[in-house]
Amino acid sequence: PQGSEKAKAFVHAFLKRSMPKMKDEAIQDMITRKAVVLEHYPKKKTKQKRKKTKGFTAKQRRELRLFEIEPEQQRYAIFLPLHELWKQYIRDLCHGLKPDAQPHMIQAKLLKADLHGAIVTVTKSKCPSYVGITGIILQEFKHVFKIITKEDKLKVVPKLNNVFSLELDGFISYIYGSKFLLRASERSAKKFKLKGTIDL
Repeated sequence: PQGSEKAKAFVHAFLKRSMPKMKDEAIQDMITRKAVVLEHYPKKKTKQKRKKTKGFTAKQRRELRLFEIEPEQQRYAIFLPLHELWKQYIRDLCHGLKPDAQPHMIQAKLLKADLHGAIVTVTKSKCPSYVGITGIILQEFKHVFKIITKEDKLKVVPKLNNVFSLELDGFISYIYGSKFLLRASERSAKKFKLKGTIDL
């Protein structure tokens, strides 16, 4: 009958659409045997590549003034709690700075320590105007320290050709800025070599 031919064509088209990977001969065989098991073929999902978030460039950071300290914030008293935190951090790092501690071991740890909050003094310099500057380090860059003095003045002191001293619990350490031309994040991974004589 004509109706059965239409039904057969419908079933054939339905199976072809439902099971696209099956050949026509296999579909015809399934219709002949009158036994059909429908299978589900999920569509392959294409993985979307994650976009990496790009940070600001150095130029953009300067334009946005991300590292600038506002004039009303340039007060020594504001950063004294930061110095207290730094002292506790160094004591924990050096296991208490005990009198019997070996100086070269403490020195090695200070070379890699974070200096934000440390009180430093410029003891030697090829530029006499820098000698005697004392204050808390607010920012450390590759070539300079930004220091806030007791007079509430923000000083930008270059590392090159300057020697800095810092004192904690009677232990005085000297930083030769010319050998310290690294960012704080880079210093933590650098291996420093012991040298016999160091000069400006």
